[in-house]
Amino acid sequence: MTEKLVHPFTVGDRTQSDLLGGKGANLAEMVRIGLPVPPGFTITTQACREYLSSGTMPEALQSEIASALKDLEKSTGKAFGNPDKPLLVSVRSGAKFS
Repeated sequence: MTEKLVHPFTVGDRTQSDLLGGKGANLAEMVRIGLPVPPGFTITTQACREYLSSGTMPEALQSEIASALKDLEKSTGKAFGNPDKPLLVSVRSGAKFS
């Protein structure tokens, strides 16, 4: 089975910086302990490694991102690209030790 390349903030914890990067692992930990965190997801370090080694996006990544965006749309009642109820996103990058 292929490992997932996208993980919602509701999955994981601070010990998973090798997989989720520092920011992703800390956001997952904050959700785990009940702190308020807007809904979101992390693209794994594995996806980054695959991209860097091949020069192309991993095959499953686009569909996993699309699925994660659909989940965000459902949870927020907003839609990506909708001018009336726009789903606003923040994109961050960082290393596993950030």
